[in-house]
Amino acid sequence: MPEQTFIVNGARVTVDVEDDVRLLWVLRDILAINGPKYGCGINVCKACTSHINGKAFNPCAVPVGALKADDEVTTIEGLPGQVPDRQRGEHGLHPMQEAWLDRDVAQCGYCQPGQIMAAVALVNKVKREGRSITDADLDAIRNICRCGTYTRIREAIRDGEQRM
Repeated sequence: MPEQTFIVNGARVTVDVEDDVRLLWVLRDILAINGPKYGCGINVCKACTSHINGKAFNPCAVPVGALKADDEVTTIEGLPGQVPDRQRGEHGLHPMQEAWLDRDVAQCGYCQPGQIMAAVALVNKVKREGRSITDADLDAIRNICRCGTYTRIREAIRDGEQRM
């Protein structure tokens, strides 16, 4: 089998897997990184949302062979490592994760890693553009929450933006 090399949560990894295997299965089944959840497998529900080179993407839709050796994949497990220690909250988490806890967002929690990863990518994007999050930005997040905690998700994103 071909070897695939890339970076996950700051560590270079090499896996022996066919090019067409979806990255989600590599993360979950080979690397035992279980934060990105399997929801639909067709890039619709966004439960698996992670970051590649700082941008939100869905590993259920990306074949591992599409990654380059210097591509950086960040999952919810690696998110706290994306900020300096001084910016982490009382639980040692990323500011967006802290906002999620403070706003008591999660019910079942299944979609929350993907929601948080989408939120961080959005905040980073609008900050690069030199502006703040708008309602239209929040409306554009397409992650599905079966429990319907969208009001708290939106509040937490706004709170997380202030912390970031």
